[in-house]
Amino acid sequence: MKFLVKPKDQGMRLDIFLSGKIGNLTRSYIKKIIDTGNVKKNKMILNSPSTKVKTGEIISINFTKQEEQKLIPKKIKLDINYEDKDILIINKPKGMVVHPGAGNYENTLANALVYKYKSNLSNINGVVRPGIVHRIDKDTSGLLVIAKNNLSHSILGKQFSEHTIERKYLCLIWGVIRPLKGRIENYISRNKKNRQLMATNEFHGKKAITNYTTLKVFNCKNIPKISLLECRLETGRTHQIRVHMKYKGTSLLGDTQYGKKNIKFKKINEDFLRHFTALKGQALHAKNLGFIHPTKNKWVNFQTELPKEFRKLLDLLKNLSS
Repeated sequence: MKFLVKPKDQGMRLDIFLSGKIGNLTRSYIKKIIDTGNVKKNKMILNSPSTKVKTGEIISINFTKQEEQKLIPKKIKLDINYEDKDILIINKPKGMVVHPGAGNYENTLANALVYKYKSNLSNINGVVRPGIVHRIDKDTSGLLVIAKNNLSHSILGKQFSEHTIERKYLCLIWGVIRPLKGRIENYISRNKKNRQLMATNEFHGKKAITNYTTLKVFNCKNIPKISLLECRLETGRTHQIRVHMKYKGTSLLGDTQYGKKNIKFKKINEDFLRHFTALKGQALHAKNLGFIHPTKNKWVNFQTELPKEFRKLLDLLKNLSS
């Protein structure tokens, strides 16, 4: 796509100029495209979103990022919750990575998507992230929306940027969080000691907001107290719920990165230990996803059941506390 800079556009920031011309794309997506060298001025690459445009310049934008790495199609079964010509709702299993990264280039959701849908997905996020609008952690299960075309992707991306998407998670935590219902609001940034982890920050980072409700507290013999929480996200930062639970002095069951290291048992309950071990990762499930459909322009809401290991552990806790 090409755009002529008119006198009224003189001196405007490049990202603002393009977002105004294209309409459905948010500035954050425009910035991603600029950062990857896919915006040019009179055939010269522009790599700064703050570049000021000048009257008479021709600004071109290419939505297909050229990446050295090629995505390998892989036949992996997908649990499709819903599908139409514009979107897919995928129920991602625990253990699946959303898109290729260090150490995993073939067994991801993106590999499965390109095998099944080939090029019939949006390419706004590049060739190794076909249709990927948002992510959840490898060891978190639950719902993801996938865009089949760029228009749907851009409209969904705007809803995510404006925090109008409804996302609800269920999780099991150690102990009891106080108050039982509340709102956690702070900033999340990279952990200074370990760049693979995130941490809360009072002044710097990206704003993160989690609304939580304690649904049940389990008092079981020989097992520390455990609580079932529903978390509603207003923002979607990396590891947000896990980081916010650590901020509140607790952690998710099975969380090896942010988990508490000093859980004490009076006596080991073999049934609990078996089900707890079967979790193989944090007890966190994205159970609900709601948004305005990108082309039908009406609110849609999707839900999914808990995965087997999570459900069995939850049933055990209910039985032991009754």
